[in-house]
Amino acid sequence: MKDINANMKDLTAVCDSIRYKSISLAIKTLDSVIDDKQPILYRRHNKYMGARHELGGRKGRTPIKCAKIVKKVLVNAMANAENKSFFDADQIYVVHAAANKTLIAKRGPPKGALFAGGANPRPRSSNLEFTKIEIGVSLLDNKSLNKSIMSKIKFKMKEAEKEEKRRKGMKGIKSDEKKELIKKKKIITKETKPNVADVKVSELPVKEESRAIEEKKQPSIMKEMPDAKENKDNKTAQSKKDQKTTNANVNAAKKDVLTADANADAK
Repeated sequence: MKDINANMKDLTAVCDSIRYKSISLAIKTLDSVIDDKQPILYRRHNKYMGARHELGGRKGRTPIKCAKIVKKVLVNAMANAENKSFFDADQIYVVHAAANKTLIAKRGPPKGALFAGGANPRPRSSNLEFTKIEIGVSLLDNKSLNKSIMSKIKFKMKEAEKEEKRRKGMKGIKSDEKKELIKKKKIITKETKPNVADVKVSELPVKEESRAIEEKKQPSIMKEMPDAKENKDNKTAQSKKDQKTTNANVNAAKKDVLTADANADAK
């Protein structure tokens, strides 16, 4: 396809994303870009571009217009392959995909246009750049293919498998399903977890043995607690009685001393 009015840098990135892939996988990637679901990696011309977590922290974006154009060219290539009677989406691979500049239409500013500032003011102008796209398709059984192309195709196949696994891992399970699974796990652990009272001490490990012994001791301690309280109460009552008797004896002795003193004074 020639004389395309689109950004050549975006077209090169899109062509780079489908090169050495099977046609089915290439169409899948282009559809994901058109639907704005999966970004494309930009190896060059990525200044001031944001990093994407879908690409593992590398820079990229979704050029929808360019993806539509490349898909149109790829569909034409598929039609040519079908016409030559070797159409099979899983066996045909994109051997060549490139975007190049063809024509630059120079455009000058209109009359009375503003001039750019600076030491040497120049009129503002923007040229039209047209590009062309080339896509080559071939079977793996083709003997004219180079060894380097075959190795790159195999490498891309492995890379695609790894990427699919990574995406599945990123998606994971939904939050509601995760909550349900966690609840089920908790219920199962509660059911399977043995009670310390039922399990013998010999079957438990050392730490659990000590805990079981402490738990067995606790009820006996609780039973002994009321007796200890009664003993304390009895002791306090007896001490009070003893104190009363000693006070009474002291008072009686004081009275005897006073009476003896009074009698002596009288005499």
